Amino acid sequence: MATLDWSVLLFTLLFIVIYGSWKTRGSKNVKDFIKGGSEAKWWTIGLSVMATQASAITFLSTPGQAFHSGMGFVQFYFGLPLAMIIICVVFIPIYHRLKVYTAYEYLESRFDLKTRSLAAILFLIQRGLAAGITIFAPAIILSAVLGWDLLSLNIIIGVLVIIYTVSGGTKAVSVTQKQQMAIIFVGMFAAFFIILSYLPEDISFSKALQIAGASGKMEVLDFSFDLNNRYTIWTGFLGGTFLMLSYFGTDQSQVQRYLSGKSIRESQLGLLFNGFLKVPMQFFILLVGVMVFVFYQFNASPLNFNPAATKVVKNSSMAATYASLEEKHNEISIQKKELQFNLVNTPENEQIKAAIKKLNKQELENREAAKEVILQADSSQEVNDKDYVFIHFILNNLPRGLIGLLLAVILSAAMSSTASELNALAATTTIDLYKRNDKKERTDMYYVRVTKWFTLAWGILAILVASIANLFDNLIQLVNIIGSIFYGNILGIFLIAFFIKMVRGNAVFLGGIVTQFLIIWIFQMDVLPYLWLNLLGCVLVIVLSVIIQLFSRQKAG
Repeated sequence: MATLDWSVLLFTLLFIVIYGSWKTRGSKNVKDFIKGGSEAKWWTIGLSVMATQASAITFLSTPGQAFHSGMGFVQFYFGLPLAMIIICVVFIPIYHRLKVYTAYEYLESRFDLKTRSLAAILFLIQRGLAAGITIFAPAIILSAVLGWDLLSLNIIIGVLVIIYTVSGGTKAVSVTQKQQMAIIFVGMFAAFFIILSYLPEDISFSKALQIAGASGKMEVLDFSFDLNNRYTIWTGFLGGTFLMLSYFGTDQSQVQRYLSGKSIRESQLGLLFNGFLKVPMQFFILLVGVMVFVFYQFNASPLNFNPAATKVVKNSSMAATYASLEEKHNEISIQKKELQFNLVNTPENEQIKAAIKKLNKQELENREAAKEVILQADSSQEVNDKDYVFIHFILNNLPRGLIGLLLAVILSAAMSSTASELNALAATTTIDLYKRNDKKERTDMYYVRVTKWFTLAWGILAILVASIANLFDNLIQLVNIIGSIFYGNILGIFLIAFFIKMVRGNAVFLGGIVTQFLIIWIFQMDVLPYLWLNLLGCVLVIVLSVIIQLFSRQKAG
């Protein structure tokens, strides 16, 4: 990295931390610290909600997902607008009417303390793990690509977030997220147009889409009922809707964003803003990944995008085998490049399309063979390189200054999501567990200090989780998998609270515990795509709770 890149990166990150700490210093009470004084406007809420969900994983993994698998991942978000409408109509009015600090306070007024505590603890488990992954995701990849120390990166990202989150609470998170989203949008748009400028002169954007389409990268919609396919219209609208309902409606890291709204209307407009902008945003990020794919149809690409894994295998006894695979990879690339130019001139030629598909299949097989060779050289190496595609392109192709800006995008996204998570984890621990069970009379400032200490504690825990985590199949999938294991159950508990008045606390508490164990068991059996766990968990807890309630009534009668 050049001096200019370092300057851009450091200035951006330090500005966010210093501005957030200075702008929101001196919270006087719990309402100021946890709900930001309840004075946020709808655009602040909307950007804060988007920034909370759009972690570094979004900008590292999503383009790589598109590079390998195409645009189909966008179907995952199709249920989001519907979920936003339901939350605006059902959830937000109830939360505002009860003036709650956390979503789980409502469960005690509807059921009992133990049900509130169960939902809060389930949230703390899954969000505590996710916070560690949010830090770990950019750290592991930047460490591998730039050679920076992984542990130091984990600590730096965690400490920067802790500074302004402890200092200013919810308001600090919301204020900094507006700057972070501005940096993210500028960086991604700049990357997109620079990629287009790097394509051969006679390859326009429309022709680039033709090239991507010939390799199956533009297949957005999948109407199949294949349960082995993770991303279809049905998983997006059914599983995705239930995941988004639970995430935005019951996850404190999101609920806290819109509870800071000045009024019900401001909160609702903020969520609707997110609902109708999020899908185009994800579509655009995937499109960036597809354009990276097109770029590499005309430029040399590595056999495996993880530089650390490539370095290991080239210095091992498998170096000659890997070199022969690289040679084959280069031969396939040269053949594909020629065919792509021919396709642009004759876009309807089915023979050329068939030849490209055949070469794509050979390239995929060759890449899989390379992964096996890397594992033979060192079984501890990470061979799944989806998360390394975009960062490889950034560091090897973008001009000076813009590299620093894109790295700032990645780290800003990590910081914005982690800040929301730590803020929510501390608020839930203070309000739902500590304060609720504290028998002594305390001042508001006492609980502000307690919340700050819990923020620090969760920050340290997140750094520890990040430091011992291992890279999964795809980081964005890992976060969604963790959420899917817990979210359906939590959402079901809330839906019972809203709509099934006959069910009481004991029934829903027992139903929730049984459901959680069943969902974990089903996930381990690997019989369903993870998105369906949201729907299954929701249905299971509702059915079990109703059955237990009916059975207890009969027994009492």
